[in-house]
Amino acid sequence: MSPDFLAACRRQPAGGTPVWFMRQAGRYQPEYRKIRERRSLLEICALPDICTEVTLLPVHQLGVDAAILFSDITVPLLAVGVHLRIEENVGPVIERPFTSAQDIERLRPLVPEEDEPYVSAAVGQIVSELNGLPLIGFGGGPFTLASYLVEGGPSRQYLKVKGLMWEDPATFRRLLERLAEITFAHLEAQVRAGAAALQIFDSWIGSLTPYDYRTHVLPVMQGLFARLRSLSVPTIYFGVETAGLLPLMAEAGADALGVDWRVDLAEAWRVVGTRHAIQGNLDPALLLGPWPEVERGTRRVLAAANARPGHIFNLGHGVLPTTPPDILRRVVDLVHASPAEM
Repeated sequence: MSPDFLAACRRQPAGGTPVWFMRQAGRYQPEYRKIRERRSLLEICALPDICTEVTLLPVHQLGVDAAILFSDITVPLLAVGVHLRIEENVGPVIERPFTSAQDIERLRPLVPEEDEPYVSAAVGQIVSELNGLPLIGFGGGPFTLASYLVEGGPSRQYLKVKGLMWEDPATFRRLLERLAEITFAHLEAQVRAGAAALQIFDSWIGSLTPYDYRTHVLPVMQGLFARLRSLSVPTIYFGVETAGLLPLMAEAGADALGVDWRVDLAEAWRVVGTRHAIQGNLDPALLLGPWPEVERGTRRVLAAANARPGHIFNLGHGVLPTTPPDILRRVVDLVHASPAEM
């Protein structure tokens, strides 16, 4: 029997260590690359049949314990009228970056059944084909979404969005709150359609100091997770380079924290306490190495988790495009063969 991903999210005995991978459907798969020859990423997100096909590929190929909806955190922004495109090897590019308080009015409320009905349609179709395996829905963290809107695209130093945060904190807070409303509506619709868990990707919060996160972002995240609790599904909160923010992220209110490969799992549990499940955290680059090293790295992660209830095995970030698919399958098998919780 497959380990129970949902039980692990709730820090309950799961019959083993569940495993799934961020970006487990994507460019490392020949089948996905073939689909991308005729469809863009955002087109796949908007076509339920193809979205279902792509989402289910790793479930059938790898034996993971959860599926995650194939989508992008910018989908609800596009749905409310933000003009953006996703450039290959770049990421989301905003046609008219936000430069003033007036720009926030461009973010109208999201009405999922009218603005993005294809999301719920895809979720429902996927769930009907998963035979009880849980589907993870997801959305973007308000700070990460704000970073794209203000910077105009991916950034290395986040100077514009941090400038807004420091120079006009009231406008910055209003922007984050508006984005939190959109994210909640996006996630609520996924749960209504059958998603069994939710992950917030707040990828770029690791660029913030603990003071700035506590002052400007944490109150918004606490409000968002408080609302998500009403949906009665487990929640996961993930960011990159967040070792210094983990105690504060724990205060946000998610059931589980995703951690990248820069922090030891045992240390993560020490700083956040045992009230939270931990997800992670094999270095994605290691999967490009020889199998003996991948095996040793996988066993190190499992040893750091020490068979605690509440460990979800994952990478410390998404699967890299040059990852051999067979390596992922071997990691899944190795994790499943590890001892069950103590």
